[in-house]
Amino acid sequence: MAEKLTEELLGELLEASSIDEFVGGNVLGHRRLSDYLNELLAAKRLKRSDVVRMANLNETFGYQIFTGARNPSRNKVLQIAFAMALTLREANRALEAAGVSSLYSKDRRDAIIIFCLDRGCSLQKVNEELYRFGEETIC
Repeated sequence: MAEKLTEELLGELLEASSIDEFVGGNVLGHRRLSDYLNELLAAKRLKRSDVVRMANLNETFGYQIFTGARNPSRNKVLQIAFAMALTLREANRALEAAGVSSLYSKDRRDAIIIFCLDRGCSLQKVNEELYRFGEETIC
């Protein structure tokens, strides 16, 4: 089942006759990053080993992220996002699940990352663009 967007949830909340009705009819709360990444792996028919390799992660650390044993930094989540060819919405959901800040288009570095995510760029390409603009690379 697809996760509802914030706007959809807000509409349902405002139309609900009671808070009990709204809360009872919706799954709310914090989603674990490992759960979300594994859902995406299945939906996109990707292999974890391929994603870890393409994300340029240490193999052990990468597997620990996917099992929930380790909490990755924002950059590590972005590495995974590019390796999995996530959409901006998916990448922001992963960042949120990791407890780090979402991508923000008013931030120059984030704007470059958003542009590259939207265009389906590789991790190498986004790092080249970040470097070209004098911004910190993802890895």
